[in-house]
Amino acid sequence: MSEHNVLTPLPGTFYRSPSPGAPAFVKEGDVVTVETVIGVVELMKQFTEVLAGVAGTLSAFVVDDGDAVDSDQPVATVAAP
Repeated sequence: MSEHNVLTPLPGTFYRSPSPGAPAFVKEGDVVTVETVIGVVELMKQFTEVLAGVAGTLSAFVVDDGDAVDSDQPVATVAAP
């Protein structure tokens, strides 16, 4: 099994849920596909989805909800078979 880093597509603020108080898109231990949304990055009131990019199990988030992130920064890891 290999670990895959999920990277942000752009700088901004990373959120694990679509809106305040809403359930998270995914949680650690969830099975994800290439197209699974794991979070969003907000930049100037524009929200961009962050996709898992690989099929496997979400191992961990490496940033907290609401953290500032840079382009191509890892935000989570996925264990891929």
